[in-house]
Amino acid sequence: MSAGNLCLSHPLKLIIMILMFELTQLIRKIQLLAETSKRIVVAVVGPPAAGKSTFVDELLHQLDGAVIVPMDGFHLDNIILKSRGLMPRKGSPETFDASGYADLLRRMRHSTETVYAPVFDREADLSRASAIEVPAETKIILAEGNYLLLDQPEWKQFHSLFDLTIALDVPMEILQQRLVKRWLDYGLTADEALVRAESNDLPNARLVIEHSIAAECAITNY
Repeated sequence: MSAGNLCLSHPLKLIIMILMFELTQLIRKIQLLAETSKRIVVAVVGPPAAGKSTFVDELLHQLDGAVIVPMDGFHLDNIILKSRGLMPRKGSPETFDASGYADLLRRMRHSTETVYAPVFDREADLSRASAIEVPAETKIILAEGNYLLLDQPEWKQFHSLFDLTIALDVPMEILQQRLVKRWLDYGLTADEALVRAESNDLPNARLVIEHSIAAECAITNY
């Protein structure tokens, strides 16, 4: 038995093999789309803690001419959220400038010059303007966010913007574990972390899972 076999149980090895196969097939599909179009926009969607950022980084490293433009850059500023009483719900659909993000994706699809996009700075807890550069020669825009397939009025405008949609399918119990750990890593106690997850993150996760339209591709066990 090899060292690799010693390190992984059979079910885990099977999951990893399936995931690698899915990823290889998906990358080839994106490459084929990019060969037949001037520029494509690919959406990576999933609930909080589904692993979207990690997954889209993996795509970036395997795709030439790709740039990540995440939805998180369109967080409303804390000043606005406080004025609307939405700070406890930061990260929910109503705390984003959805139309601003949709307008940027439309512009990027057809632009023949460099376009700039904002990025969310988690340490500073605010968005930084013009932090992502999308050169004219970019072939693939990787759009990443929770609500891009949400079946609600303000978010339905996104459904026609994508050449391919990918959803990360993660069981709710795994999401809960990851979300609690996220808050533990920020220094909260176990009780505080659970409250933070259950008061905002998990309702947002259920919203994504229960009220999004189906993606063209689904990645499971990520």
